[in-house]
Amino acid sequence: MGALLIKDINPGYLASPSALLLFWLSAFFACSVIFRCGDVSLAVSNLDMHALFVLGDLRAKLVKQFQSRFVYITEQTAEGIYIAEIDTESALVVDDKPGLKLKVGDHFSASVLPSREGGKLEIKFRDIKLTVYGLGDYAFVTTADGQAIVFKEGHSTVTVFAAHQQLQEGLTKTLKAVTGKAAKWRKGELVTFKASE
Repeated sequence: MGALLIKDINPGYLASPSALLLFWLSAFFACSVIFRCGDVSLAVSNLDMHALFVLGDLRAKLVKQFQSRFVYITEQTAEGIYIAEIDTESALVVDDKPGLKLKVGDHFSASVLPSREGGKLEIKFRDIKLTVYGLGDYAFVTTADGQAIVFKEGHSTVTVFAAHQQLQEGLTKTLKAVTGKAAKWRKGELVTFKASE
């Protein structure tokens, strides 16, 4: 393809001070449009102050859960219950306060992220992925065996239970009872969820 030739343009003019001024003014106005476009995109996906406060506080409470040595993650759905134990002595707990992130070992993470709703807390553990948008999606539970945060998304719940000591016997029964303080199941279906706050 040949070079583009424009008539009546002196190539030496492009290096003149007036041409440079024109270039910088054009760049400034182009950038201002880009920034305005950026503001529009932020309005679609942002992190407002209320979400930052609520979800940031919830993330901080999750960090406290992992101060216990034995933490149990359960997912309860219509298909049944999945249970995993995390030993925090062997799983490194990384509390990234400025980034609003929590990482435990290679499998568990929780991050406060922007969303169209103003913000969300995204929790991942192996194949489990859960998104919490705020009040109504979680409950705090205390039992003789420890403290839990029960999260609800759709027709399933995920519980993060910090045990006072390692659960040796009746693991499924104990953890179902913990979840049952916030979530009521009937014939495999989640029928009610008693959220905190």
